[in-house]
Amino acid sequence: MQPTAIGIDLGGTNIKGLLVSADGEIHRQHYIPTADTGDGSWKESVAEMVRYLEGYLQTPVSGVGISAPGLPDATNETISVMPGRLAGLEHFRWSEFLGRPARVINDAHAALMAEARFGNLRGYRNALLLTLGTGVGGGLLLDGRLYQGVGQMAGHLGHTVVDAGLHTRGITGMPGSLEHAIGNHSVPERTCGKYTSTWELVEAYRKGEPVATWAWLQSVQRLATALASWMNAFSPECIALAGGITLAEDALFDPLRSFLHLYEWTPGGKQTPIVQAHFGDMAGALGAAGFVLHPS
Repeated sequence: MQPTAIGIDLGGTNIKGLLVSADGEIHRQHYIPTADTGDGSWKESVAEMVRYLEGYLQTPVSGVGISAPGLPDATNETISVMPGRLAGLEHFRWSEFLGRPARVINDAHAALMAEARFGNLRGYRNALLLTLGTGVGGGLLLDGRLYQGVGQMAGHLGHTVVDAGLHTRGITGMPGSLEHAIGNHSVPERTCGKYTSTWELVEAYRKGEPVATWAWLQSVQRLATALASWMNAFSPECIALAGGITLAEDALFDPLRSFLHLYEWTPGGKQTPIVQAHFGDMAGALGAAGFVLHPS
């Protein structure tokens, strides 16, 4: 039997878990409410999840991968920086608590690993993944390995500046970030209060509503400039887009291709494919398991 690992995704609403083989076969998946009550008791739910999944096959697992918000330490043993939620997560040592080998990975990096090991980036050695949702995150696959950088800060692609004249600053202090330009959280500000979510904005864009058309195409245009900039900086073989905003499908990808025709540098006819990520809300758990099973 192939080696197996458990992948855990620590979300604000649910803790998601998978039992996964090295070839990507999912043997079992499970959800438990996070119940982040501020006292750290949610960690016991993780232990319960691990016991449940490991007991399914009645064989030891190679380890546990944990996808979490925040910045891991240099050895991916714990989350070093995660202010504001999931009380007790910072500096918590999962291997000691679970009594099994455990590796911790940033949640956007986990989404990249899911696609690189099992999904639409499989077979590529140099690729990017961008998560488009409430905020905007990302990850870099360089020479076949997840690139985390000094302090594990690499891949915060959503904080690329696309409008330096904007005074609104994100959590990293950068003005006019891509996250502000297209993330779901800023829709009311970007539409002068007319729309409250990307879903409402896209539906109105499909109907030809002028304010929606203006706001949505401006967001997609700024996404295209960021993608073209990363193509120049990293020359990836492929870029995958993930997250809830990609459910806009043709309303996103059609204008995005049009803008990229303007901005992408294509020496010798080279073009960088832009693909929709294969995995949905279980990508974090799957990528965390892949980080254990395929660390390089």
